[in-house]
Amino acid sequence: MRTRGIDSVTFNMIAYLVIIAFSVICLFPFLLIISGSLTDNESIIRDGYHLIPSVFSLTAYKAVLTFPEKVLTAYGVTIFVTVVGTALGLFMMTMAGYVLQRKDFKYRNKLSFYIYFTTLFGGGLVPWYIMMTKYLQLTDTYAALIFPGLMSPFLIILMRSFIKSSIPEELTESSKIDGANDFTIYYRVVLPLAMPGIATVGLFLALHYWNSWFSTSLFINDQNKYELQYFLYNIINTAAAVSQLGVSTGVTMSQDIPSESTKLAMAIIVTGPILFLYPFVQRFFVKGLTIGAVKG
Repeated sequence: MRTRGIDSVTFNMIAYLVIIAFSVICLFPFLLIISGSLTDNESIIRDGYHLIPSVFSLTAYKAVLTFPEKVLTAYGVTIFVTVVGTALGLFMMTMAGYVLQRKDFKYRNKLSFYIYFTTLFGGGLVPWYIMMTKYLQLTDTYAALIFPGLMSPFLIILMRSFIKSSIPEELTESSKIDGANDFTIYYRVVLPLAMPGIATVGLFLALHYWNSWFSTSLFINDQNKYELQYFLYNIINTAAAVSQLGVSTGVTMSQDIPSESTKLAMAIIVTGPILFLYPFVQRFFVKGLTIGAVKG
């Protein structure tokens, strides 16, 4: 027994050391980005990246925040689209997952196949663009940013599998016997028990909306409705174009437009809110991915 206890302590120590080492390795790139964003652009070009800024500078953040009101506007648009899109998407996908896992719904297999089929074949970019602009008239509207990401086939299948594996069918049947209708069962029974799955799907959905920029490039012409990703993407393109113009004319502009450090500063600005959000949903996220993986 004593030998077994020593072996257990040794194993735990080795496991903790390995976990700490992997944590440091995972943290290393993020520390490098923070250091690079606080480093003078000329120093990055000349000496490369370092964990500690060789020449400290806030020029990159000043370049990004040259027009702070536009950055705040883009932040507001992204937050609005992320919150509304995630809430509506969760509502629709949880309802779809709940209905598709019910055995008394005779069309569930046909609809499941139809949803899965869309992951293999799509109509293409041009028909999608024509439908959104010509028929739905969604140009320069927030609906054009929210609508395309509301229903994801992968997330619907994930939600259906989670509800099927974690919520006993007997529970819904007993609720029916007590007189509850379908929506009452969905709201009072399914949703509270499906919180780990909802948190997992919600995180995926929120990340999709937060990192979205392609829909803005296609459907939005009003700069006041630019999402944060596309707004910063335009800044990078402008900096690259001006720098290229400087090279072609023989004029050095790298000091005025710190292209390398600006990219890193943008990465910090964009990923900051998500990094603060993730710890709150991490425990649900892990549980949502593992429940139903092993049947016992």
